[in-house]
This record gives sequence, C-alpha cells and structure tokens, in this order.
Amino acid sequence: MDPDFDDSETFLFLKTDTEVYLPVHSSIRILVTSSDVIHSWAVPALGMKVDACPGRLNQINLYISSTGVYFGQCSELCGINHAFMPICIVALPLNSFNEFMI
Repeated sequence: MDPDFDDSETFLFLKTDTEVYLPVHSSIRILVTSSDVIHSWAVPALGMKVDACPGRLNQINLYISSTGVYFGQCSELCGINHAFMPICIVALPLNSFNEFMI
C-alpha cells in the first residue's frame, strides 16, 4: 500500500484485501471477465466502468494522469454480497511501479 495512504476508519467499507497497482502516464489495457454473474467494474474518479460477463472477455483502455488511491465498486446488482465488492486502485509513478513488480 502507498505509504501516504490514510488507513483510518474513514475507508472502512472501501478497503480491499488486494489492491490493483497501476503505473501513471502509461496507456493501460484492462481485460475483464467473470466466473459467476455479471459484474460492473466502476471507478468513477477515473471515468471508468466496464462490464464483466461470464464466458465473455471485455476490455477498456485507461490512462491515469496522477498518482493516488482511487476507490470504486461493483455497480451491478450481482447478488447477495453486492454491497461488499469494493475496488481499490493504487496509481504509482512508473519507476515505483517497476520496483514494486520486481
């Protein structure tokens, strides 16, 4: 997790078990699918929403212009645990991202 990230109870229902780490100032292609029901992967601060459908592969292109932590959620009524499907993207500078991936 980013050292500047505020880990207080303010983000209680936005935190995830596993964050998605992505580089800034890079063209990113995200491929999504689902193994159970239709989900809609949405991160409003990045202007991103893409449907994940079982048996199908969907894609979205993304360009993140500033570092930070971005939160989202599944925006499809996908089942009983729908309210507990947060998304957390940590956007890092390219050199920090490369060090993280090693």
